Amino acid sequence: MNLVGHLRCFVVVAEELHFGHAADRLGMAQPPLSQRIQRLERELGVRLFDRSSRRVALTAPGRLLLDEAREFLARADRIYALAERARDGGAGVLRAGLPSGLGGDVVAAIIAAFREHRPDLRLDLRELPTDEQARALADGVLDAGVLRHPCDTRELALGPMLGQPVGVLLPRPAGEDPEEVRLADLAGRELVIFPRDEAPGTYDELLVICRRHGYDPPAVHETANPQFALGLVLAGTAVALAPRTGDTAGVVWRPLAGEPLAWRTSCAWRQAAEPDPAIADFVSAAAAALRREAGMVPLDRPPVRRVPPRPAAGFLA
Repeated sequence: MNLVGHLRCFVVVAEELHFGHAADRLGMAQPPLSQRIQRLERELGVRLFDRSSRRVALTAPGRLLLDEAREFLARADRIYALAERARDGGAGVLRAGLPSGLGGDVVAAIIAAFREHRPDLRLDLRELPTDEQARALADGVLDAGVLRHPCDTRELALGPMLGQPVGVLLPRPAGEDPEEVRLADLAGRELVIFPRDEAPGTYDELLVICRRHGYDPPAVHETANPQFALGLVLAGTAVALAPRTGDTAGVVWRPLAGEPLAWRTSCAWRQAAEPDPAIADFVSAAAAALRREAGMVPLDRPPVRRVPPRPAAGFLA
């Protein structure tokens, strides 16, 4: 029996409490996933889940074994990482996560700065949603990451918090072009935003703030594709909330009055890990790139003051 694979399936099902969602997250079909859980239950001699047509719940043995399974997987992942380093002839590897939508300039700047300080290490970058990064950091699968806030950081250490003011992309007005826009002025317009799975805390917080300031969008369109977002805005019925970007044909970006919205971002690493100079070098490289290329500023205290950031590579966070 592939114990590592079966335990990984068990942990994902326990986190989702839905076999269909767990299968999607694991990139497999649902029947093989159910079969793996059944084989694990036979091997262990206990039932891990109570299943019905309406719900999936952990049994008492399942709850008891979940933390042990996570620790076992974290140790297994560290063994695989050591084996990978051995296959590379002993060359060190730093595994780091990045959220989607940072832009090519930011990613390239992070890689260049890290190489300059640590030419002896290979930087293994992976594009992952914030919640997946947080889990991977806590489990030892990643060494460092760049997270969108708010998110669960109970087992993580954090670098300086950086903020990126958010404005609005809207069709170029036929008449007077305002210098800034109030959220309440967007009433009645549909909203284009990044997929919730990318950063659930940021997504939920943004919608709460919009409604608090008088903008309750009649429909929300989720997309990670800047061109799709641009098309929806050009159609004239939707607007997109995004960090600063350059104006383009038929579309303008304008700041929001009072700057009620900002993406909050920070580097993170496993709190229990021993101090690692390589992680410190990555944090320094990533923070510098986010400030220089994405126009992020340190959030020492609210509110976020306006700065003239460079144009972003895409429309969405």
